Amino acid sequence: MCGRYSVVIDEAKLRKQFTRDLLLPKAGLPTNYNVAPTQNNLVITNRSPDEVSLFRWGLVPFWAKDLKIGARMINARREGIEDKASFRKPIREKRCLVIADSFYEWQRKDGKKVPHRILPTDGSLLVMAGIWESWKDKTDPAAETVYTYSIITGEPNAEMAPIHDRMPMLLQNEDLQKAWLDEASSLEDIKDLLRTPADGVLSPYPVSQLVGNVRNNGPELHERA
Repeated sequence: MCGRYSVVIDEAKLRKQFTRDLLLPKAGLPTNYNVAPTQNNLVITNRSPDEVSLFRWGLVPFWAKDLKIGARMINARREGIEDKASFRKPIREKRCLVIADSFYEWQRKDGKKVPHRILPTDGSLLVMAGIWESWKDKTDPAAETVYTYSIITGEPNAEMAPIHDRMPMLLQNEDLQKAWLDEASSLEDIKDLLRTPADGVLSPYPVSQLVGNVRNNGPELHERA
């Protein structure tokens, strides 16, 4: 799974990786060393492929009675995703790129859980495959629409296997990203994009137990333990 990640990104690096002229959030790019579920974070959707938006982490199906369900839907397993009630519509119609610089995962070792930071070996940004949904409180006519997302996970590659049995599915080049956001792509084509990343593309290292507390949010979380 992917339960925490970090967004420490400068505009120059973002624009270098995404060669098209992206519209950024009015408030600028947030800096968050410890992104947790229910927080707002950076996504690029198929409905607005030239815009970086801020959506709430934890997908809330349009039919849900309240937002609470989102805390349990931060990840969507790629296996059978097209048949799950919460995900079958988004995987077909509402896909997004989730942007980060790294993610965290905990390895069980000698009876303890050791946190690791995982980032691209080549120094690029992480682009994770995601799905999104819009939700509105039907009991409140004045309620605003809430936009939420989930990160798709699958089997781990060689670097991740010793740490955890799941990992985010990555879309690390523009051709894959374009295909993912293309509304004309068939379901079979979309599912084919959800492949375990090649070995060697990620570099993990252990970090402080501080990352386990969402109240901790600073550069010390990126330091090697």
